[in-house]
Amino acid sequence: MDIEQKQAELIDHFVKKASAQVGSAIGAVIVEATSHASLFAFSEILAVPTVAELEGTENSVYLELLRLFAHGTWSDYKSNSGSLPQLLPDQVLKLKQLTVLTLAETNKVLPYDQLMLELDVTNVRELEDFIINECIYAGIVRGKLDQLRRCFEVQFAAGRDLRPGQLGSMIQTLSNWLGTSDNLLISIQEKIKWADTMSELDKKHRKDVEDKVEEVKKSVAVKKLHTISRPTLTFEGLRRSTLNLVE
Repeated sequence: MDIEQKQAELIDHFVKKASAQVGSAIGAVIVEATSHASLFAFSEILAVPTVAELEGTENSVYLELLRLFAHGTWSDYKSNSGSLPQLLPDQVLKLKQLTVLTLAETNKVLPYDQLMLELDVTNVRELEDFIINECIYAGIVRGKLDQLRRCFEVQFAAGRDLRPGQLGSMIQTLSNWLGTSDNLLISIQEKIKWADTMSELDKKHRKDVEDKVEEVKKSVAVKKLHTISRPTLTFEGLRRSTLNLVE
């Protein structure tokens, strides 16, 4: 089963589970979802009406916890840990994995120093073990660890949930890309048209040259024929003609 299908099944499972609970019972569902080793998307759970109803209640901390896992990072948790539930070890691991995905959204070369700072890792060996065992093997990133340059070169990273307001920016980015693609397509079509025109001109020029060559060949052949047909007057023939005139 690929990661996308597994994600879809897990999301459907937790959406149904959250929909069937109210109040503090939803908190337990949120803790379970944010601790699951294979779940990395939470926006659908956030959209469940019973989850949204936690806003302003004594259980709203679980709503904020879910928002953290949907859009936040380990640094965000440390900055707001006083107003959030204490994380379980599995949740800490999950949030650090999500932090790597956030960093990979904007940079395809992640320096070791930056990663160690964002993940609270104290040495390179621990960092590389985390990237390999908890990120690459989990299927959420692919890339190359460069020990010489002390960086992680990202080739692929799974996408995170869209943050509020991010959709408009993404639509604008896609619109700009579409406009650039249209201009590129027009340019390519013009180059193809120019190439076709030049090809036709080349064919015409080649035909003109071939026609001229044929004309020259015919002209040379006719001249040769005239040369062969003309009588040849030898010295002996000239002498006999002269004697005949004398006689």
